[in-house]
Amino acid sequence: MPKTASLRPDLPRLAEPMESLGGLLRDWLPRQRWFAGKDRPVTELGLLSMTELFPGCLHLLVHAGHAGHTGVPSPGGAPPAGDCYQLLLGVREHPSPRLGRALIGRVQDGPLAGLTVYDALHDPRSAQLLLDRLRHPGTAGPLRFDCDPDQRVPAGLVPRLLDAEQSNSSLVYGDEYILKVFRRIQPGVNPDLEVPGALARQGCHRVPAPVAWFQTNHPFKATLGVLQPYLRDASDGWTLGLNALAAGDDFTVQARALGAATAEVHLALASAFPVGGPGENGQTAAAMIERLDAAAH
Repeated sequence: MPKTASLRPDLPRLAEPMESLGGLLRDWLPRQRWFAGKDRPVTELGLLSMTELFPGCLHLLVHAGHAGHTGVPSPGGAPPAGDCYQLLLGVREHPSPRLGRALIGRVQDGPLAGLTVYDALHDPRSAQLLLDRLRHPGTAGPLRFDCDPDQRVPAGLVPRLLDAEQSNSSLVYGDEYILKVFRRIQPGVNPDLEVPGALARQGCHRVPAPVAWFQTNHPFKATLGVLQPYLRDASDGWTLGLNALAAGDDFTVQARALGAATAEVHLALASAFPVGGPGENGQTAAAMIERLDAAAH
């Protein structure tokens, strides 16, 4: 196995840690499918937090600023204008050639000069160590790892990274669990953690409940990843309907079952998240229309 680089003891206290990584990340980030600013040049790249998760793996939250925005945090702990991204970077002297497209590049200057940096989620060793952190609640710098005490996740599950990445990266462990690692980070509790947990407390088990998760409290509170049971044979209703149509099969029974499941979930959601007061539905609809207009623009 390639030797893991020994990171320098002063690394978390560096005044300018992006000195080593800035140039490589400016080139690498826009090529990732989950990067949201492909149509806007990255005019600023700043480090919001950095934690050494384990030897040879750095956890970073970086701010990508675009023309007209600055990376100065807003009052009250709100994130700076622009986008915040979560990166897990492997750092080695001689990385495995099998990492292939996960390689970000070899650092030329600064405290990491001479070391090679890569996306650690592509590294089976790093993926297994990340699962171990989730199995044992605790903290690492501003990061906190939690789990459902009633759910026991076994050790030694073989990880594989799913190719279908959009706004997150997903690791499957032994075809038993799936870990969603959120890439573009928003303040607050992520719906992938909040909603399934609320449904489970309502006794609705149509959506797999979270068994472990991790979050940060700096520079703002946010959910970073959620581990849930993996439904290996699952298929969405739209695909089922299309397949039935192509085969000339009657889809009535399946459609009714899907409708019943959807109704059950919506009733549980209504109990878990009751409407706050008169006019709130209208305000929510107006906000959604505003977002739609912005996206269309």
